[in-house]
Amino acid sequence: MNTYIVLFRGINVGGKNILPMKELTAILERLGCKNIRTYIQSGNVVLETGNKNTAQLSKNISAEINKLHRFTPAIQILTLKELEKIVENNPFPEAVNDPKTLHIGFLDSIPKNPGLQKLESLKTATENFQLTDKAFYLHAPEGIGRSKLAANSERLLGVSMTDRNWRTVCKIMEMAEG
Repeated sequence: MNTYIVLFRGINVGGKNILPMKELTAILERLGCKNIRTYIQSGNVVLETGNKNTAQLSKNISAEINKLHRFTPAIQILTLKELEKIVENNPFPEAVNDPKTLHIGFLDSIPKNPGLQKLESLKTATENFQLTDKAFYLHAPEGIGRSKLAANSERLLGVSMTDRNWRTVCKIMEMAEG
């Protein structure tokens, strides 16, 4: 069995795309997944499966959710090794003591032509970011709620992403390693 981290985008947010974790767990079990653990209601799952084709697994999960709940969530699937590398490569170690200020955007693919200069121009004096192959790190000590950098990062990177704060990332990793 392989351990995977499954990140859903936009479920149970603002009263839209409602999918209780108990129902999500049942869907994943029907698809042959085992040892399913969820963290908070926004779609963070650690599971085990013999299926090594993550693209197919993602399609199967999305199709089943669409069939039962009439929406198709964006899903990213990572291996534990991929998540560990993203955590290890955190360029803002000073932010880990205030985990709500550090966010990681998990990218669907490697950006081909990211608008890094425009991103630079949008950041405030206290904000910093760094882009790696499949992660966008954002340190926003004043919060991301009013951050122009946070609001425009996905568009300027040119790829879809789903965002998690550092506390959530660490909890997911702890679940996956346990």
